[in-house]
Amino acid sequence: MDFNEKKGHWSEKFDIAASELIQRIKELIQEGNVNRIIIRNARGRLLLEIPVTGGVAVGSIITILSPVLAVLGFLAALMARVQVEVIRHHE
Repeated sequence: MDFNEKKGHWSEKFDIAASELIQRIKELIQEGNVNRIIIRNARGRLLLEIPVTGGVAVGSIITILSPVLAVLGFLAALMARVQVEVIRHHE
């Protein structure tokens, strides 16, 4: 876990099974303090970076990100594991 005091952000990284990716992304968005979600393959190559806008209702974000979630589903079908980095704002 990294913390950047000047920007008021901290990040965490974790590996998950690609089959769990979409559900975990939805959970992260519902937590509400997420600014950005970065998804990398097992080798660390950037696959997708999702900016999450604060102040928008969770249902609206899920609807707006539906095409992104479809891409995530496709990526999940191709890979066994992915690395997710979550950047949050400090509260």
